Amino acid sequence: MDPTTLMHIKTEIRENMSPYFDDTDIVYYYEKNGGDLNATIHELLIVKSEDSTISVSGLSTGDTSAYFRMLASKYKRFNSGVLQSD
Repeated sequence: MDPTTLMHIKTEIRENMSPYFDDTDIVYYYEKNGGDLNATIHELLIVKSEDSTISVSGLSTGDTSAYFRMLASKYKRFNSGVLQSD
C-alpha cells in the first residue's frame, strides 16, 4: 500500500481524532478487502463503531459508536443489479 492510500484511509476513518488502528492493522484490512478502498474504510469504521465508552476512576467518555456507524454507512455497498428470471 502506498503512503497516499494509507493517509486517505486514516483521514476517512478519523484516526487523528480517535486513534484505534496502527498502520499494520490498516494494511491487513486493505489486503483482506482485495485493495478495495471503500470496502476497507467501511470495515474499519464498523470495527471502530463497537461500543467505545471508557470509564476510569469515575470519569467516562461518550459513546462514539453511532458516529462511526454513520460514517461507515457512506461506504456500504448495495446490490443494484437486476435479477434475471428463467
